[in-house]
Parts: sequence; structure tokens; C-alpha cells
Amino acid sequence: MFESLQDRLGSILNGLTGRGALSEADVSAALREVRRALLEADVALDVVRSFTEKVREKAVGAEILKSIKPGQMVVKIVHDELVDMLGSEGVTIDLNAPAPVVIMMVGLQGSGKTTTTGKIASRMKTRDKKKVLMASLDTRRPAAQEQLRQLGVQTGVDTLPIIAGQSPTDIAARAVQAAKLGGHDIVILDTAGRTHIDEPLMIEMAEIKRKSNPHEILLVADALTGQDAVNLARNFDERVGITGLVLTRMDGDGRGGAALSMRAVTGKPIKLIGVGEKMGELEEFHPRRVADRILGMGDIISLVEKAAENIDAEKAAAMAAKMAKGKFDLNDLADQLRQMQKMGGMGGIMGLMPGMAGMKDKMASAGLDDKLFGRQIAIISSMTKAERANPDMLKHSRKKRIAAGSGTDAADINKLLKMHRQMADMMKMMGKGKGGMMKQMMGGLASKMGLGGLGGGGMPDLSNIDPKQLEALQKQAEAAGLKPGGMPGLGGGGLPGLGGAKLPGLGGFPGLPGLPKKK
Repeated sequence: MFESLQDRLGSILNGLTGRGALSEADVSAALREVRRALLEADVALDVVRSFTEKVREKAVGAEILKSIKPGQMVVKIVHDELVDMLGSEGVTIDLNAPAPVVIMMVGLQGSGKTTTTGKIASRMKTRDKKKVLMASLDTRRPAAQEQLRQLGVQTGVDTLPIIAGQSPTDIAARAVQAAKLGGHDIVILDTAGRTHIDEPLMIEMAEIKRKSNPHEILLVADALTGQDAVNLARNFDERVGITGLVLTRMDGDGRGGAALSMRAVTGKPIKLIGVGEKMGELEEFHPRRVADRILGMGDIISLVEKAAENIDAEKAAAMAAKMAKGKFDLNDLADQLRQMQKMGGMGGIMGLMPGMAGMKDKMASAGLDDKLFGRQIAIISSMTKAERANPDMLKHSRKKRIAAGSGTDAADINKLLKMHRQMADMMKMMGKGKGGMMKQMMGGLASKMGLGGLGGGGMPDLSNIDPKQLEALQKQAEAAGLKPGGMPGLGGGGLPGLGGAKLPGLGGFPGLPGLPKKK
């Protein structure tokens, strides 16, 4: 979503950090470029003016221009103002009210209200263990009520029975009553949208609000709408009074201006973002992490959280035991590839790693995209159990059969086997030595991060660490020299095969094998 803005701001700010001293003219020239980059990213003009003025006030101060690293100070100021623009703290949906807590979803037609309603209900049921009732108030769009009912069946969440001919306000009143009688903790009202804002829509929204007395009114907006999103947010806030924003299609190729503008214009927090079509693809919005990502600083906390959600702890433990013995067969490789796919593929992981955002384009040009994972998993799936356990038995006739079964050719199979051999050799090296090389590296890394208890080997149980601990961990790491773009003592923190040192012990994924070496 923020890639074009990230590239532009990254190159502007890199130009500043490479300079020994800055004049006011340097800062002004950089801010002109920042202003242009934000406008190109579809950020509203008044928001851009306010942002650049705030940065200028702080950046042209004498203490900045005379500081030891003025360029880095300017980057910090831009970062802090971005965080301020996006909302300094992440805000979640407020459920602190007598049950049933009523959540009203508003927005234009096609913004993803119904899907988002299903996602929020599923999240609250599985993560927060709440009893949720969904009700569709959309009597205009054909099969809108049936769509919500199907989502309820898919996620195992209760939906209000459909009664033909009822008005939206009557359905809202019935939903609240049914939730009280059914002992539900939360009732989510999926209201109707229009293709544009009009008076009848606003009157209907106000009437539903009066009837159901919602605790939260969430405006669902498509992150790809650009400038018009600001008018939309302003109108809904003035007429209905929203309590928060949910941005959908944040995985799209829009320029991210809506996300930056809507929060600044309405003063209302972005609470959730939709990052895909699947029911689980909904994330909390963390302003500081998004600002880090926009400025190419990576987002280690989100990466660790994603790993904790997607990595099977038992499989990881079994894998660690195998690695300690130096064993690594094609079944293990397939598991690693699947886990990387779950975590958003190579692009998703690289985007969250400090200093690695620029590597994505290089990998894409080398043909190392996420389709490669799919092809490699297909090749391994076309092998017999014996072949997966012992790749050495793969001769020409067997490769011919596997290629036909997986829709690939012998060259693809040879590349996969070469990659497996390299990884297996690496695992053997890690398994050897005093206590295992992996344990030693993790112990050394842990002590540098102020986590002495890890010396015994292995990372902590990530699923039990809360985000505050993770943020503290990241600050400790930065203080110990784990700056964006490198890990202490690891020669710049590269990836295997990319010419730098390797990232050890990221338990669930193989450290991106098989990338071409620098020439």
C-alpha cells in the first residue's frame, strides 16, 4: 500500500542522512520533496501543509542544525510527525459497555462493510471468546442479507433471522432485542450503503443510531478511494458521529493517502485494517509501526506477532530437534515454504524487516516471487514418500515423472534440489559444535539484546509475549545496536545467498534460501 511513498521518502531522507552538516536551505529543499511525495500519494492538501509546517518548525531549530547527526534528527522529526498524523497510539474497538454492546458499521456501497462485519465478528468470537450476533440492515442490495447469513455459517457466528419487508430501523430494534434475549455480548449492525453520499442515506443512518444506541460507529472506507475518502469521512462524522475508522483493501496498490488524511481530518482513530479477502485477514492499526514501515525502518514487532500466530509450536520444536541432529529432508523444506506463505510470502516478510524493503524489487527482477514457493511445493507434493525422505534417489526417469505431475520441468527440479542441499549443509553445520551453532548464535544474540535467559538455547515462546513486552524488546535491541538494516555482530544482517551474513534462529522460516549470490 505505502510502497511508492516509502520509496520517495526513503530516497529523500537518505540524501539528508549522508551529509555531515545541514543548512536551512537543505532542510527546505528536502521538505519540498516530502510535500511533493505526500501530494503524489493522494494525501489531502491541508493535511500536507500542516505536516510540512510542523516538521519545518522543529527541523530548522539551531539545535538540529548543530547536532552531531542533523540528517538523522530530521528523519526522526519526520517519523514522529507521521506517527502524530496517524494517531500516536493504536486504539482498539471499545467493548467497555453493558451487554449487548452495539457496533454500527457505516460507509458507502462497495467499501467492504459486510465482509468486514464478518471479519470483526469472527475475530471477537475466536480471539476474545465473545458471543456475537450479526444483523444485516441492507434491504436494498440484492442478497445482502443472505451474504451476511452465509458469512455467519462460514465463521460459526449467529445471524439475525431474515424477515422480508422489515425496514432497516425495525431490523435494528429487533437485533438489539434478540441479542438481549439470546445472551449475546456484542451485536454488529451491517447498514446499507449508497454509491455516493445523499440525504436519505444520512437520515436513515441517524434513525438507526437513535433506535439502537450504538456504543461504536465504525466507518468502513476503501483505502484505494484517495482524496474523496476525506470528504466521505468528514460527512459521516458530521451527520452520524463516527467513533473510529476501518480501512479495507490495505493490501492493494493504492498510494496510502487516504489512511494518512482521514485520521488527520476527522481526529478519529483508525482501529482496524483489512489486508486481504479471507476472514482472518484483519489487523489492528498501529500508527508507530506503519510510520516505521513508510520510512523503511521495518516492523519487527508485527513480524514476530505474525510468526507467533502462524508458526505451529510443535512443528517448530520437532524441526529444532531435527536441526540439532543435522537432518533436513524435503518434507521439512515444504513445511518451511508453507509457513512463509502463511506469513504473507517473501514480499510480506521482507516489507517488515529493517532495511530490507528495497530487496523486494531485486528479488522480483530475479524471478523470486511468491509463485516460486507454489511451484516448489507442487514439485515436492509430486514426489513419493521415499523420494521426499531421500532426494539422492531422484534420477532422470523419476524427475521426468515429477515434472509431468507438477507442471514444471527438470531445470526447476534441479534448482529445488540444489537449494535443499545448500540448506541441509547449513543445518548440519548448525547442528555441530559445542551445544550447536544455532544455540550459540541465539545465546549471543540474546545476551546482546539483554535477554540473558535465552543462553540456554532457543527463542522465548512468542505466543505468550504481549505487544508491550515486544516493544520494550525492540527498544532494547535498538539500544544494543540492532539498528534497522543489521543485527549486531552479523555483518549487516543480510540473508543467505545475498552475500551478507545470515539471520539465525528465525525458527519458523528458513532465512530465504536460494537467492542469487552477488556477482
